[in-house]
Amino acid sequence: MKIAISTDGEFISAHFGRCPTFTIVDIENNEVVKKETVDNPGHHPGFIPQFLHQRGVEYIVAGGMGARATELFNETGIKTIVGISGKIDDTIEKLKKGTLENKESLCKPGVGRGYGIEKSVCDHPDEKK
Repeated sequence: MKIAISTDGEFISAHFGRCPTFTIVDIENNEVVKKETVDNPGHHPGFIPQFLHQRGVEYIVAGGMGARATELFNETGIKTIVGISGKIDDTIEKLKKGTLENKESLCKPGVGRGYGIEKSVCDHPDEKK
């Protein structure tokens, strides 16, 4: 199973499309067999789902994602898991155990606009707790 996690440092990023990096993890037999970090190639509608699909990703984990992004991931066969916050390694442990649960997206539509370099404050719970 290959999973992409929207990441910002050692934490899950609240905004999948505007995260600085994606941590891509291969899990086989409940063990991590490969873990790599790739830079976000840029937020263009429909591009990230294709970018991750070409790398064989089956799931995307993020704090938040809009309905249109979810549709685009579904079109490529990538399942979405949102509402996730905290440290990457804790999330990977839950993935290995099969206990990571899909929740409500942390962000409201439009909140991610400008996240990253252009925006220092977001309208969602602190993603680094």
